[in-house]
Parts: sequence; C-alpha cells; structure tokens
Amino acid sequence: MSANASLILRKQPREPSTALWVAVTAVSVALWFALYGQLAPFSELIVSLLPLQRGSHLEEAIKFFVYDTPKVLMLLALVVFAMGVVRSFFSPERTRVLLAGRREGLGNVAAAGLGIFTPFCSCSAVPLFVGFVSAGVPLGVTFSFLIAAPMVNEVALGLLFALVGWKVALTYLGFGLSVAIIAGWVIGRLHLEGWLEDWVRNVRAGAVELSADRMTIVDRIKAGIEAMRDIVGKVWMWIIAGIAAGAFIHGYVPSDLLASIMGKGAWWSVPAAVLLGIPMYSNAAGIIPVVEALLGKGAALGTVLAFMMSVIALSLPEMIILRKVLSVKLITVFVGVVGLGILGVGFLFNLIFT
Repeated sequence: MSANASLILRKQPREPSTALWVAVTAVSVALWFALYGQLAPFSELIVSLLPLQRGSHLEEAIKFFVYDTPKVLMLLALVVFAMGVVRSFFSPERTRVLLAGRREGLGNVAAAGLGIFTPFCSCSAVPLFVGFVSAGVPLGVTFSFLIAAPMVNEVALGLLFALVGWKVALTYLGFGLSVAIIAGWVIGRLHLEGWLEDWVRNVRAGAVELSADRMTIVDRIKAGIEAMRDIVGKVWMWIIAGIAAGAFIHGYVPSDLLASIMGKGAWWSVPAAVLLGIPMYSNAAGIIPVVEALLGKGAALGTVLAFMMSVIALSLPEMIILRKVLSVKLITVFVGVVGLGILGVGFLFNLIFT
C-alpha cells in the first residue's frame, strides 16, 4: 500500500459505534421527558410577561396557543421517531408482499393492521394502490389498507393518547380499524375491479427488495431520525394552523353555542361534521389540536371524531389524486361506504360516551 493511500485511510473519520448511538438516543429521550415536564410552568411564565388583561378571551386563547404549540410539536417528534424505527421493519414493498395472495376477510384484517405502521400519505396513494393491485392483492383488501393507513395512523393514536386519554385512543383504534376492515370487505364483495382505470389493470409489479431485514440498530435509529426530520418538517405549519384554530375556539367560542351545534342532542351534528370535514385538507397532527379544543368546549366526542376521521380519510385532495387510478363511480362507492362507516362510529361514540 502506498504512503498516500495509508494517509487517506488514516484521515477517514470513524463511524460512531452502535453503543454510542444507543446511548445518545437514550439520553435524548430522557432530556425530552425532562423538558416536556416543564412546559406548563414555562408557558404560564411567558403569558404572565405579556400585557394581557387577566381572564380575557385573548389571554385564554394565547395561553392555549403558547402551551399547546411546543407540547404538540414535541409529542409529534417523539411519536414519529418511535414509529419511524417501527416502520423500518415495514417497507411498502414488504407490505405488498405480505398482502399479495391474501383472501378477503383475513386479508382485510391484515391490511388494516399493517396500515397503522406503514408509511402513507396522499402523494403515495397512487403508487401504493397500483403496486398492490398489480401484485395480486384483492381490491377490497387494498382499500382496507388505504383507509386504515391515513385514518388510524400512529400519529393520530399517539396524540389522542397524550391529549385526550387512553380510553378515547383505544376506542378510536377499535372503531377506525372496524371501518377499514368492513368498508374494504364490502367493496371487495361488490366486485368492482372493472371500475379501475384500464392502465392500472395492465400494470405488472416490479422487483421487490426486502431490505428491511438487513438493517442494523443504527440504521433503524437513523430511519427514526429521518422520519422525524421529514414528517415534522412537512407538517409543522399545519400543526400551528390547527393550534391557532383550537386557540380561537378555546378563547372565543361560547361553550353553550358549541354544545348546541356539536352536542349529543343535535342528531344532525354527526352527518354535518362529516360533510364539513370532506372538503378540508389536513392531517392527524394538524386536526387533533382542534379536536382537543372542541372537546374542551363541550362538543360531543362522536361528532368531533367523525369530523376528524372525515378530514383524514375522505379529504378532497386525496380523492383528486386517487382519480388517476379509480373511476368516478368507484370513488363514489369508496366515499359512500367509508362515509357510512364514519357516521356509524360517530353515533356509537356519542352513545357509548354519555
């Protein structure tokens, strides 16, 4: 070996060891919990320094915004990091292989369950849909996955658990998966494959690489960091917008008015909430601060969660993207079946949480 080559090798930086990666990650998580525990006194200090009239609507709104903004962003970062590590075991290609050849029924259950942990957003709807159908995944099973992935995702569950409580999060998980499973099964039973766009049926699946099996612990930690950087970087504006809307509701909307519109006594509130949510565009992280504020004002839980589910699962932008692979008739069936499921969830939630 030449002297120059030896010098180059000596100058190459060493990769941090696995133990160091794990140690730094553990310290970072501990620091996260320490900072999270100080958010309440910190936000109270900030608000006390502002020239606001005590007890005013403006003070209540700003107090909500100052406290919830770091709280939701920190919760989102932790949840996304943790699930980024989990997602490193489930690539879209691996998911496609796991679902290929699955029959309806058990296939719908498996697809809905995998949807919780698999990366999915509106921009990936078309390639995932085409990949699943071309790999031989039944249409109904594919729809179970496409419904569960955005609606019952880990961000929604993590934030619901932290902000509203484990009972609501667990019930939402159960009902959300039920909607995905039943709606997918119903669509499968209708045998609507002929309503796919012609080019989708002619596509053949490409090569599949199960690289997730070969990842090290460090690779998975890096995947979590990358997911956190990517997702939080994309949605932080939506989160702040959602918190601002929640702050306005918390500070200015009278409880009696909101309860009369979205309360259990108004039977029409659930379908109205679903119709209101469809044309909106947001994500779980952005809409949950609004959910928190609505619940704090006395809105019915079923009505609020029906609104949330319709925003996430039936958003108009996602329907526009899916139009590339689905006919208008199939999109109409999809919206109708899922919408009925969400209506059922809303009414059941209002009945259970009396």
